[in-house]
Amino acid sequence: MTNSKNKQGTSMFEAPESEYLVPFDGTFRIGEASTVAVTNRHQHKGPHRKQATDSLKKLQRVLAAGDRHAILLVFQAMDAAGKDSTIRAVMQGVDPSGCQVFSFKKPSSLEIDHDFLWRTVRCLPERGRIGIFNRSHYEEVLVVRAHPEYLGGQRIPREVPLDQLWEERFESIRDVERHLARNGTVILKFWLNVSRDEQKARFLDRIDEPESNWKFAAGDLRERALWDTYMEAYEDALNATSRTWAPWYAIPADKKPFMRLEVARVVLETLKGLNLSYPSVSTEDREEMQALREQLAND
Repeated sequence: MTNSKNKQGTSMFEAPESEYLVPFDGTFRIGEASTVAVTNRHQHKGPHRKQATDSLKKLQRVLAAGDRHAILLVFQAMDAAGKDSTIRAVMQGVDPSGCQVFSFKKPSSLEIDHDFLWRTVRCLPERGRIGIFNRSHYEEVLVVRAHPEYLGGQRIPREVPLDQLWEERFESIRDVERHLARNGTVILKFWLNVSRDEQKARFLDRIDEPESNWKFAAGDLRERALWDTYMEAYEDALNATSRTWAPWYAIPADKKPFMRLEVARVVLETLKGLNLSYPSVSTEDREEMQALREQLAND
């Protein structure tokens, strides 16, 4: 992976190659997106993921020391796809001081008093850190699209046909993500693509296993009943916002070990492609350090 420039000459990273990279030309079709691995290229058992996460841990330290880039990982998925466990697995061992995780659920009254992007923008990672959004600003073109009645509480200042509203929100998202990319935030977005049958099996497990009961709620089935509506919303959102500076990856989620390794691989390849390095020390500073070392040694 190498750095590239867009038509305006803005330096932006190049998305790592993957069978699951959502094209930038609007041709992505959910009906053609596999929920299981389409290749045997990757070994995805524990040792291979551990190797990837160990490498990620080392590069995260260089990222923090260099303090030039921020990394933003966005996770979206249907319920039970494995967002929480994937975040835990991929970020295992990463310095907690260099990583931030934010979850976005029902907006608060304060958040509703601002534009729909405000609550996520205020949580963006600083340079040198990895920020993770467990759900994100995309809820406003996914959940709200499945439940347009939620718009009634958002006090939108003008009446807009729904189709126009979604297009306007896509445009706002693209503009903000492009601005962030221009200013050093590397954005990777992951849609964990779980099948309807696998979601059913995981819901049944949550009901049957007492230690998992807390994960299940009646509302999960209400959302499941809107599956087709959500799939249409996801397809439109991914096509409208997968861009070279903020790509989407539709990661097969029916097998969690493979899903976790593929996410880790994409993140790792992205960090490698940034050509990160520790800050260099000037000749003058190095000479001063040697003098101070002699002083300390003779103390």
